Amino acid sequence: MTAVATFAGAFAALYAAHSVGDHWVQTHRQACGKGARTVAGFRACLTHVATLTLTKAFAIAAVMAVTGLRLTAAPLVLGLLVDAASHYWADRRHTLARLAGLLGKSDFYRLGEPREGRDDAPHLGTGAYALDQSWHVAWLFIAALIITGGQA
Repeated sequence: MTAVATFAGAFAALYAAHSVGDHWVQTHRQACGKGARTVAGFRACLTHVATLTLTKAFAIAAVMAVTGLRLTAAPLVLGLLVDAASHYWADRRHTLARLAGLLGKSDFYRLGEPREGRDDAPHLGTGAYALDQSWHVAWLFIAALIITGGQA
């Protein structure tokens, strides 16, 4: 299998599993509590990231089983750990909000946020969600590069 095909298979598995794990596997309690600056918030985020990472590992295993994709264990584990760490960091929320502020994206981050006297078309989602998801996809790309970069 070519390096490009290996990367594509790994990225596709990570991307699909991310969407499922971030929206279907994550519990309501995790989604609502993971940003709290408390022990409960820490645990909610950690549990969410653990189940999300397992979802991604299962997806990669499925691609390997069905397509014959071969991956080396060390880069696979490293890629999943880098992705998990980046996901945890962003999902604590205050971290991503601060980064958005440093990059001049605070107004976009707050777009769609329910506030009195403001009509931001909330049916389009929120800026915080869009920045969160784009952050995650960028790290899925990096994780796929790590996972496939160690392949011969």
